[in-house]
Amino acid sequence: MKIFYGVQGTGNGHIARARAMCQALKNSGVEADFLFSGRDKDKYFSMEEFGTYQTRRGLTFATHNGKVSYLKTCLNNNILHFYKEVKALDLSGYDLVLNDFEPVSAWAAQRQGIPSISISHQNAFRYSVPLKGAGWLDKKIIEHFAPAQHRIGLHWYHFDQPILPPIVHTADTQKEIEDFILVYLPFENINDVTDLLFRFTRQRFICYHPDIIEVEIVENIELRPLSFDGFQCHLHRCNGVIANGGFELPSEALTLGKKLLLKPLTGQFEQMSNVATLEDLGLATGMEVLDASILRHWLDEAHAESVNYPDVAQAIADWVIKGDWENKSELTTHLWDKVDFPSYVTNI
Repeated sequence: MKIFYGVQGTGNGHIARARAMCQALKNSGVEADFLFSGRDKDKYFSMEEFGTYQTRRGLTFATHNGKVSYLKTCLNNNILHFYKEVKALDLSGYDLVLNDFEPVSAWAAQRQGIPSISISHQNAFRYSVPLKGAGWLDKKIIEHFAPAQHRIGLHWYHFDQPILPPIVHTADTQKEIEDFILVYLPFENINDVTDLLFRFTRQRFICYHPDIIEVEIVENIELRPLSFDGFQCHLHRCNGVIANGGFELPSEALTLGKKLLLKPLTGQFEQMSNVATLEDLGLATGMEVLDASILRHWLDEAHAESVNYPDVAQAIADWVIKGDWENKSELTTHLWDKVDFPSYVTNI
C-alpha cells in the first residue's frame, strides 16, 4: 500500500500526531510520503522523521497577541494560489491519502478520486461533543476545509460518540521531576508572557516561544527557541505545563501526569472548547487572559495523576492496512476499554 499523508502545519500538535502515525505505519511495514502546509518552509523544525517531505502554502489562520485576526487571515490566504496548489498536486500512484486537517491534499484527493481518510481532533466536532464559541462559519470550516471519504475524530473522552482517544507521541522514558514549570504560549506576545512570569520570582519557568532565537536566562525564566527534542525533555521533567488550548500538547501532558493551566486562543472555538472540556472533566485549569491570580492559585495545586491512553496510532495504522474503513465500531470500543482516568475526573 502506497500512502500520501497531508498534515496541517500551522500548529505543532498536528505534526506531533503525524510523528506518531509515521512511526506506527513504519512498524506495520508501510511507508508514507508527507506534505505539510500552513507555514513558511523555513519555519519547520526537527522534521527528520518524515524523510523528504513536501511543503505548500495551503490555508491557515493568522493571530495577533493571543487572538485570531480575521483581517490578517483574509489577507494572508490566497484562494487562487490554493486552487493552483490543489490542481498541481499529482496523487497518481497512491492507493490512499491520509489527512490531518490539511486542505491541499484533501481537495486534490477528492478531485482525483483517490480514497481518503481524515484523522484529526477537528473531526470530533462533527459529533455531539462540548462546544464553546462555535458559530455558523466555524462549523462550515470543520465540514468543508479538508474533505475526506472516511473520518476519524480524536478527543479526550468519548461522550458516547464514535470517536477515538488521542494519538499521543511521547518518548517512553522515565525522567526525574524537577521544580520548574514548562511554558508554551506561541500565539501570545512574548513580552506579555514574560511580564506575567516575572511576578512569580520564586518559581522557575522554562519558556519555549517562536520569537526566541537563542537560549537566554532572564531572572526566573529560561527562554528557549523551538526544539522538538529539547521540548520533549523538559515536558517529561517539568512540574506542570502552561499552554494554549490546542489538543496534542495537553494530551501528552495528561499522559505524563502533568497539571495543566490553559489559555485558549481568543476567537478560536476549537481551543475555547478544548479548555472548557478539560475544565469540566477536572483535568485542567483555564484562564481567558494571562491572569496572575489564576496562575498563583494553580501553582499551589497538587500534582496531577496521569491519564492512561493506549497506543492509538498503532491501532489506527493496523485498521488502515486492514482496509475495512466503513467499520470503526470495533476499533472505537477496543481503544476506550483501555483508557484509565484518575479517580478525581468528573462527568464520566
